Amino acid sequence: MLVHLKTLGCRLNEAETESWANDFQQLGHQIVNDESSADVLVINTCAVTQSAVRKSRQLIRKLHKKNSRAKLVVSGCYATLNADEAVETDGVDLLVNNQDKKNLAQLTQQHLAIESMPALATEPNEDALFSRGRQRAFVKVQDGCRYRCSFCIVTIARGNEKSTPIAELIDEVNKLANSGVSEIVITGVHLGGYGSDTDSDLYQLVSELLDKTTMPRIRMGSLEPWDLPANFFKLFDNSRLMPHVHLPLQSGSDSVLRRMARRCKTGEFRELVANARQTVTNLNISTDIIVGFPGETEQDWQQTLDFVKEICFNHIHIFTYSKREGTKAATLPDQVDEKIKKARSKQLHLLAQQQKLAAMAAAEPQTHAVLWEDRQADDPQGNAVYFGYTPNYLRVKTIVEPSIELTNSITLTKVIKITGNVMDVEVIS
Repeated sequence: MLVHLKTLGCRLNEAETESWANDFQQLGHQIVNDESSADVLVINTCAVTQSAVRKSRQLIRKLHKKNSRAKLVVSGCYATLNADEAVETDGVDLLVNNQDKKNLAQLTQQHLAIESMPALATEPNEDALFSRGRQRAFVKVQDGCRYRCSFCIVTIARGNEKSTPIAELIDEVNKLANSGVSEIVITGVHLGGYGSDTDSDLYQLVSELLDKTTMPRIRMGSLEPWDLPANFFKLFDNSRLMPHVHLPLQSGSDSVLRRMARRCKTGEFRELVANARQTVTNLNISTDIIVGFPGETEQDWQQTLDFVKEICFNHIHIFTYSKREGTKAATLPDQVDEKIKKARSKQLHLLAQQQKLAAMAAAEPQTHAVLWEDRQADDPQGNAVYFGYTPNYLRVKTIVEPSIELTNSITLTKVIKITGNVMDVEVIS
């Protein structure tokens, strides 16, 4: 059968969807990019904001309208938190909640009576990631979170922390490496809490992945700036662990952080960043900031701007706060006016752009080992245009002769110039 997969939301959802692709293929089904030709449509939904809930509903209806003959399977946080609403949506044949989603492919086959083909419906040794155009795999190492930030619905939807045993992850990563994947991103709801339920920790996991797998490049997903093991940043002495960490700050005001129920205040965050930068060469630190959290005063906002200027992030994901029913934050007083949130967001976007350009300027004199993605386009002269990422996750572009194949290769490059948010480079080896 032909299976089409759609994902909304976080990297953890991406990791789960890629796992489903492999599972479906192991059962003998084929992953397809065209939803109109699929026999089964699978949607991994999101509920992190009301906007995400709306997009999840819209995507379900859109796919059913586009291919009404296909069986429609929904999972993810929206499907779990709004199960009654989701199953009543026109076209939905099966709902798999977050607790059962590890077995989604098997449940789909069982409940929808999909017959299995006798052999994999892909080219020999082709991994599901490549049929979806990926050179980078997301490896889910844990789920759930024991903390309850006041704005977050995801921890409610995901439940308690559950860590995948290290031996299983080593086997998974080696299989990915053997299939030709060049880079993995380690993901989870609360990565710093890895091993809290298995007498292990994140340091041990990453150390063993570096020692016992052949994966060329390993990246860390989003790391809450607490619960990180002692000497965690010493792991980056191994050049296969990419020098980029995403540390969600959310606000530069301690009073706002208290209302968010965050476990890391600005002083602790400052100390963590200083230690990281002192330990890891060329480290890229990115972050999340929520603009206009309930009760955020002008003084709070100025403190956030000042703190962002002080830390100088390489990249900032900026989110304008919106109410999410079921969270404590939705009940807090002093909701910030939309016009004020919009103005503050604009301020922060300008500052973030300045810091991104500064990061690229600092990287310009260096050479970089770049992992190249698929050929993106051709220039007017017919030359091939490729995009990729440096080890510290700066976006780069190169133009080469059409006969040169760079997809999924790692080459040494030299920066020529900076154009917008991309560094133009030439391949030197």
